[in-house]
Amino acid sequence: MCDPYVITIARGYGSGGRTIGKLLSEQLGIPFYDRDLIYMASEDSGINLDLFSKADEKVKKPPFDLVDHTYKGKLIPPESSDFVSDENLFNYQAKIIREQAQKESCIIVGRCADYVLRDLENVVDVFVWAPMEDCIRNVMALEPLSEREAEKKIRRIDKHRSDYYRYYTGRTWDDYRNYSLCIDSSRMGFQKTAEYIRAFVGVRFGTTL
Repeated sequence: MCDPYVITIARGYGSGGRTIGKLLSEQLGIPFYDRDLIYMASEDSGINLDLFSKADEKVKKPPFDLVDHTYKGKLIPPESSDFVSDENLFNYQAKIIREQAQKESCIIVGRCADYVLRDLENVVDVFVWAPMEDCIRNVMALEPLSEREAEKKIRRIDKHRSDYYRYYTGRTWDDYRNYSLCIDSSRMGFQKTAEYIRAFVGVRFGTTL
């Protein structure tokens, strides 16, 4: 088995992908990275955390223009006027993702991690989704929203994530071809979905986790 190994999780809003990632982290005894990444990128770059927070999994404009924004792995130097651009914020976040992936086994949620790590052999990329009615129910269980409000929020956040992914990867966010495993969390619930992913990763690397 490759060591360390990394599990990336892309997730539809309300599907429980983040919760499943945390359950996996507990089961496997490995670190879980989500918003921690923007704090780490801010510290590494010296760029204000607020700028990272505002750009987190969002783009300011539709990504479907003629300019190629896909991640190339290069950092923009501090002396450049583009040092605090959204593209460079992504570059620093990607730098942290790659450093953690090469240093330790971990779980990374969102932020195009599957694309950022696409050249590494020790990665399993997972997409967690659920039917809209299940996502609505999950969101309403956590937030004081009506069914209509929950659906509106789900569609808005998924649109942000889709645009963000397209902007930095040139790929379609929910295309099954981007992932090692796509799984409907409503079929088994969060706990068993985490256990299934764990078993899948074990088979992928020829070991028992």
